[in-house]
Amino acid sequence: MSYIDKSLGEGETVIVRARFHWLYDVAVWGSILVPGLLLLTFLARAQQGPVPFASDDPVTWATALVAVLFIACVCNSLVMIVRKWTTEVGVTSHRFVEKYGVFTLRSNEIAVPNIEGVRVNQGVLGRIFNYGTVRIEGTGDDSVLTPVIADPIAFVRAIQTAKEHMAQRPIPTQPSV
Repeated sequence: MSYIDKSLGEGETVIVRARFHWLYDVAVWGSILVPGLLLLTFLARAQQGPVPFASDDPVTWATALVAVLFIACVCNSLVMIVRKWTTEVGVTSHRFVEKYGVFTLRSNEIAVPNIEGVRVNQGVLGRIFNYGTVRIEGTGDDSVLTPVIADPIAFVRAIQTAKEHMAQRPIPTQPSV
């Protein structure tokens, strides 16, 4: 069960959950495949010489550098995968929720009535492929920036819907004594 589902209060429902854009997965796999194919090419070339992997052969040194690049890219991809698996962003009928972390849990929550502004940041490619970040600004200095999500405009619409529903709810009155 997700953090958002576990933290729902009485009468609170999930309106929308943000998800990472599919280009995030392309970046993860691309950062493994491109250096991997480059490494395989250099390994094949380094073995073709008269003395395979000769220390005075520049291709051998280039292969070592590409191997280091490949290891760095695999580590970066693992970090990206863990971030995707451990990040939750959503809007409930009462609040905006962002949670991330593997061994430690970190969450940002802003009550819907306390949301003062919402900004969408999309570059040219973000507009074309429909991804971007959303900055939710609460009262005071509260501000949360989401990771790059798919369809940020729909996410903002969900926040506006939650705000409208909160505004329409009757305010409970205190009984007179």
